[in-house]
Amino acid sequence: MTQDVEMKEQHQPSNSTTSSPSTLHHLKEIASLIETGAYAKETRRIQRAVRLTNTLRRKLKASVLYAFLNFALSAGSESFNRLISYLPKEDEYEMEVDTATSVTQAPAKHPLPELEIYCYLLVLIFLIDQKKHIEAKACSSASIARLKNLNRRTVDVLASRLYSYYSLSYELTGDLAEIRGSLLALHRIATLRHDELGQETLLNLLLRNYLHYNLYDQAEKLRSKAPRFEAHSNQQFCRYLFYLGKIRTIQLEYTDAKESLLQAARKAPAAALAFRVQCNKWAVIVRLLLGEIPERTVFMQKGMESALRPYFELTNAVRIGDLELFKSVAEKFSSTFSKDRTHNLIVRLRHNVIRTGLRNISISYSRISLADVAKKLRLDSANPVADAESIVAKAIRDGAIDATLDRANGWMVSKETGDIYSTNEPQLAFNSRIAFCLNMHNEAVRALRFPPNSHKEKESAEKRRERQQQEQELAKHIAEEDDDEF
Repeated sequence: MTQDVEMKEQHQPSNSTTSSPSTLHHLKEIASLIETGAYAKETRRIQRAVRLTNTLRRKLKASVLYAFLNFALSAGSESFNRLISYLPKEDEYEMEVDTATSVTQAPAKHPLPELEIYCYLLVLIFLIDQKKHIEAKACSSASIARLKNLNRRTVDVLASRLYSYYSLSYELTGDLAEIRGSLLALHRIATLRHDELGQETLLNLLLRNYLHYNLYDQAEKLRSKAPRFEAHSNQQFCRYLFYLGKIRTIQLEYTDAKESLLQAARKAPAAALAFRVQCNKWAVIVRLLLGEIPERTVFMQKGMESALRPYFELTNAVRIGDLELFKSVAEKFSSTFSKDRTHNLIVRLRHNVIRTGLRNISISYSRISLADVAKKLRLDSANPVADAESIVAKAIRDGAIDATLDRANGWMVSKETGDIYSTNEPQLAFNSRIAFCLNMHNEAVRALRFPPNSHKEKESAEKRRERQQQEQELAKHIAEEDDDEF
């Protein structure tokens, strides 16, 4: 018995020394990176620290956070006591071991604001991952209250992340409407302080807040009156384009909505699969509302086949022009469409299905009675012939079909189809493609980074090597940001 007890006592410290110190060591390195960036006033180092934190997210434990807080903050400070109160008191033994190891290192008596905000961010990420939403709400509110007293450019990167998790913690508990006034106040403060990254993040959070409750008019008013500037974060710009596309869709501006949604899907990182799926879902609906049929390759993208399957069947029904098939698909996947919040848009597609079927009929028949048109379109109204007559008349007026309506005999007489290359349609198609390529080229040119004052002074070989090394490091960070930060 005594021998078994001794073995257990020797086994427990070995676990704590093999698992906790490695993660704690990385957190201390991140803390030193934040201190270096704060003293040098380099936001790039703060961004790198945030990216490194994402790689350690799954390894965070209460004992590790306790030891890191004891290392980064003063033991009796207000921030230390508040953050410790949010952590669970489960692993008592491991906490005592971590505390004993951290006492040997002198904690900072006057910690930097950047390090203090980083501690808030770290604890908030841990609470959200552990699904402790009540504690996460309290921690996020405390961090936002602390942020209002800070106006440092090196804090802006950490603040933008805290804003996102602040909104997420309230969204997970269904209380997103409570913080709308707070987000508006924070956006006003960020505008006055010229915090452009914070403005980007808060504008997207406000748009998400409004769209969550279907307040599209308020979202458009805010978006139109918000200050505009060059995007600093590719992820935030993608989110903005997605929200803009949703607003434009609801407002029946389908052409602008299609451009925004496709651009958001194209700019999104490859790792953001769920976001690209949502962009493609809305883009498919918008293209169908425009009378276009998306290519099959859109639905066969890697990792999206199952998620886009309902929209593939819906597209097939619209392409055929079968109203019965359209109704069956809408009923079959009604829960999916309601979850994606596209059900109201699919209701709009009924008219497109009828118009597509009518176009197929006009191509197939040179003359057909309105009763047969109603039968082929499967109109289930009280007076299908009268409905078919009004549908045909409206399609002829809009230019959807090239035909005439013989009301006396109750016929639809189609005109002979001429050579499409004698019309302006090929010119319009080429013009749209050329405009798309020119727009992409202009965006690529705007995204290029040029060294400052390169035309004024000639750099030496040593400065050139240093600049090239910094550019390589910056390119590596940008690639890591696209994969990790979305």
